Amino acid sequence: MSAANTQDEPAPPSGIDQAAEAPDTSIAAVIGAQAIHFVGMGLEIASVFIRTLYYCVRGRPDFGAVVRQMFEIGNRSVVFLTVVMGFIGMILVLQGGLQVKRILPEFSMVGASYLELLVRDLAATISALMLATRVGAGIAAEIGSMVVTEQVDALRMCAADPIDYLIKPRFLASLAMTICLVIWAAGVAMLTGMLTAYMMFDVNPRTFFNLHLVDTGDLVVGLAKCLAYGAAIPVVAGHSGLTTHGGSEGVGWATTRAVVNASLAVIVLDLILSAAGYVLLGP
Repeated sequence: MSAANTQDEPAPPSGIDQAAEAPDTSIAAVIGAQAIHFVGMGLEIASVFIRTLYYCVRGRPDFGAVVRQMFEIGNRSVVFLTVVMGFIGMILVLQGGLQVKRILPEFSMVGASYLELLVRDLAATISALMLATRVGAGIAAEIGSMVVTEQVDALRMCAADPIDYLIKPRFLASLAMTICLVIWAAGVAMLTGMLTAYMMFDVNPRTFFNLHLVDTGDLVVGLAKCLAYGAAIPVVAGHSGLTTHGGSEGVGWATTRAVVNASLAVIVLDLILSAAGYVLLGP
């Protein structure tokens, strides 16, 4: 009887079978898995962006929701951006002036170079990175909380697309308010940079405020970056919120993921638009 039972028991897996069933933890496998994950996530974000554009044209008009989001994104970010860009302006002019002083103690072009860089890149990019932390986290946390409390499922049961109701108003508000916030931030950074140049290097404000290096190409590139960042932040953060799962802990991870992905999107778009502006419009 015991011999029969012994014959019926399955044989233990051999060492070769165990090796075949074990997950591949090599560096190439890990990198490949991460690459596949990022490509898949990029396609999902692109799908959310396309559907958002569709509902901007064919969706239901809800100006009240857009105005409320403009207040949340714009008015509640003014003080934060003012403080950040004020210090950034002082730091950049101080460090730039110290480097110029090592070569040639002549500061007449510090203001012109700083303003060109501010208009073309720094104002939009730094402001967008700050908005990615504040606005992106807020959008992901709000939509993620609606997902885990099944409010988004209730919208779907009512034949309402969450992108039309949740992401589209934030998308339109972000497009409008990002431009306004960047213009304000650029003015603050210019003012604090001018005061720093006057106090530290005795540069006359009229000499500092020199716009002869700022041309149409700089304005076009700066405006294109404002529009691109304003579109990317709510879409990326909204995607992170809609893919939330796992309760309150999932909302926390979605918020972190939104900040990281939105900041990464800003950096990638900065590189792409800067290279395109250099090729098409020149330095």
